[in-house]
Amino acid sequence: MALDRVAGFSPGVAAETDPRRLGFGRVEVQLDGLERLWGPQTQIVARIGEALAEILPGPPQAGIGGTRFVAAVAAALAGSGAGSGPAAAPLHAVEPGADAAFLAPLPTAMLSRDPEVRARLDRFGLRVIGQVAELPRSAVVARFGPEGEWLHARARGEETEPFRPYRSPERMAMALPIDPPVSDVEGLRFVLHRLAAAFGDQLKARGMATARARLILELDRSFSVGDVPASMTIDQPLPEPTSEGLAIERLLIARLETAPPRAPVSRVDLELADVAPAAGTQLSLFTPQTGRTGRLGWQLARLGLRFGEERVGWMELADPEAVLAEARWTWRRSTP
Repeated sequence: MALDRVAGFSPGVAAETDPRRLGFGRVEVQLDGLERLWGPQTQIVARIGEALAEILPGPPQAGIGGTRFVAAVAAALAGSGAGSGPAAAPLHAVEPGADAAFLAPLPTAMLSRDPEVRARLDRFGLRVIGQVAELPRSAVVARFGPEGEWLHARARGEETEPFRPYRSPERMAMALPIDPPVSDVEGLRFVLHRLAAAFGDQLKARGMATARARLILELDRSFSVGDVPASMTIDQPLPEPTSEGLAIERLLIARLETAPPRAPVSRVDLELADVAPAAGTQLSLFTPQTGRTGRLGWQLARLGLRFGEERVGWMELADPEAVLAEARWTWRRSTP
């Protein structure tokens, strides 16, 4: 249940779920690219703490850092009272670019769980992490072998362990309430822009792309006349997998302009499905390339939504040498 609540703030969540293993109870959350949706990172952490307050026996201790190791150390210091933050939710945030300076005065025993490595660091007189960071990497590797490169990088505030989300990124979802509800498409455009932009940042950071977007609008029927449904759902396939939030936003707005909601909207849910690693494209050396939003498929999709999919399409050459002119090409509809 705790992971489900955390996943409501970020699609990048990692945690140890086996209570018998070391690290159980620690949750890692990827905060990059979420500022447009939730505000500063410290505010995001505070909201996550509020969401977990009902199901945890006590307030969670949190840390923000540029690497997984720095964030874990910051969280430990917050729990010991060395961090800064409200008493209800201890938090220690390391300023961007200050990871090495933050680690420098801390004991080297934090760099490794191996008792032998800790003892060797002590024998060499390396008492604080800053002393390890100041040494040449080659010298640390000469004394500690391949693990020395890992120790030196960690001491300098470099990422040594890639972040692997616990949940598969096949589906991503975010939502925003609207108070007071809005009844026009322009009002929805502002909310949808925030959601799509946050998703775009997340997709680009992960090297992912989505092929389908689903928009769910909760309707406020307080002053509605007639039989108005409680919600409105738009399931929109994309012309091609993309990580461009602006392209997704424009296509969904085109759908809303064609069929606007019948009542004011009180909540917007945006889901991305068929999320997979983005495929690379071999670009031509001499042919100018256009952006994703300017490609023919996206333009045809928007025109099809506005004027009808059966009226918009494109011609594909079938047999340029055919005797009959009408056999030389084939008509393709704009539907993806």
